[in-house]
Amino acid sequence: MTEVQTPPLTKKDFVSDQAVRWCPGCGDYAILAQTQKKMPTFGRKREDFVFVSGIGCSSRFPYYMNTYGFHSIHGRAPAIATGVKIANPDLSVWVVTGDGDGLSIGGNHFMHALRRNMDLNILMFNNRIYGLTKGQYSPTSEQGKKTKASPFGSIDYPLNPPSLALGAQATFVARTIDRWQKHLAEMLERSYQHDGGSLIEIYQNCNIFNDGAYEEYTGTEKLDNVIELKHGEPMLFAKDTKGIRLDGSKAIVVDMETHSVNDILIHDETNLDLAHIIANWTSSPVLPEPIGVIYCIDKPTYNQELVDQIDAAKKSKGLAKVQDLLNAGDTWIVN
Repeated sequence: MTEVQTPPLTKKDFVSDQAVRWCPGCGDYAILAQTQKKMPTFGRKREDFVFVSGIGCSSRFPYYMNTYGFHSIHGRAPAIATGVKIANPDLSVWVVTGDGDGLSIGGNHFMHALRRNMDLNILMFNNRIYGLTKGQYSPTSEQGKKTKASPFGSIDYPLNPPSLALGAQATFVARTIDRWQKHLAEMLERSYQHDGGSLIEIYQNCNIFNDGAYEEYTGTEKLDNVIELKHGEPMLFAKDTKGIRLDGSKAIVVDMETHSVNDILIHDETNLDLAHIIANWTSSPVLPEPIGVIYCIDKPTYNQELVDQIDAAKKSKGLAKVQDLLNAGDTWIVN
């Protein structure tokens, strides 16, 4: 019998027949397009991919991917995805969430999925606003944000997703931007290749309710305001005219006209202390916005440890019936 060679998949194979229902100009289009383009490069069948979402504009995502998908309930996507991965560890499971869905009602699920190091790829679309419910401030909105829900300005302190992920013991934390398409593709690749729980925070523009939130990172002066982190390389930006060095544990910007590259901080994505410093300089008005892989280490995954534990139990205890389990241990008869 002659073996039939199937042609390699392309972006078109991952495009569903559903009409995309986001506002024209939304940053979600760019993320969707790059994801559809990147998936076939992993060399796997469409049936191997599952996209799970919660509630929000970003959560329409599974409808537009021609893969398995699950549009779940508000904030619970990591819990559903955990069940999918445990039931079939061979699947590549992706969680699509937003800053409201993932960090407000879903904050607990988000945190514990990362703490357990479930092999999930979490894509968090952060537009710093509630878009689907028409423009209320979100957990990542800046202080003073005026919205329909905060007409005098929000008095909340914003959450920092990478910092929260690091505190939850995540093994992969990265950040990218919707309009940085090549960089976004690289982060998707790194997340896919990582064996463990991963978070990619994606700065995503909501042109209806929070337009221009990331203009300084996507406009003409973007290279002066963004630093691309590369493992083992000095932290240079602004076309290598500026760099980052540490003053104790504080990051500061220096001019390369008066400093040598030997003075510049080298990025080490395996250094947790450095990752915390990088994640927390986001709020500084003088430091560039870090994008790229902030932190990445190898660590046993929950899903594989669970499989190993079940196999060990079968080996030591043998196969049994559910009734035997119910009758094991302390039992009693009620007359």
